[in-house]
Amino acid sequence: MTKIAIVYFSGYGHTAKQADAVKEGAARVNSATVTAIQIPENGEIAADVWDTLAEADAIIYGSPTYMGGPAWQFKKFADESSKPWFSSVWKDKIAGGFTNSATVNGDKGATINYFFTLSQQHGQIWVGTGLMPANQKQHGPDDVNWTGGFAGALAISPSDVGPEEGPRSGDLETARLYGERIAQYAVKTRQALAA
Repeated sequence: MTKIAIVYFSGYGHTAKQADAVKEGAARVNSATVTAIQIPENGEIAADVWDTLAEADAIIYGSPTYMGGPAWQFKKFADESSKPWFSSVWKDKIAGGFTNSATVNGDKGATINYFFTLSQQHGQIWVGTGLMPANQKQHGPDDVNWTGGFAGALAISPSDVGPEEGPRSGDLETARLYGERIAQYAVKTRQALAA
């Protein structure tokens, strides 16, 4: 079985909802098992999480975008990943990332770039969304990739809605399609290495 790990932080539940959609999409792929790991509020992940990540074929990163970057809880996790980095434990694993914020832009690209840089330090292979944007006047929040994310899945959850209302359906389907794409690449890579 190909193992997909999603490691993320969610402050208010919106990014957790997006993570669930990524997980649903990845689980659509035959021979893929998916584990979601939510970083707790104190930023301390359990010791066995590092084993789960070491065994994964793909690691997908997620965090809300706060003040132009990922939440400090995610940064703490990233800093602590220097131990597997030192031994190249995550080298050649598939990687991707997703983020959510209250505004259309919200500097979400900076968070995706943070994830990309982290993945490259670990020697991972980054997979983008592969989705065309919904960028015509008839398009809106219910369309796939309305936010125009190419490097990672982007979502918008207005500041006055709870996770029951945001992210919206188009962003969630974008996350599902992205999770599915990453899982497909992880399965192909595992099969190629086994051949």
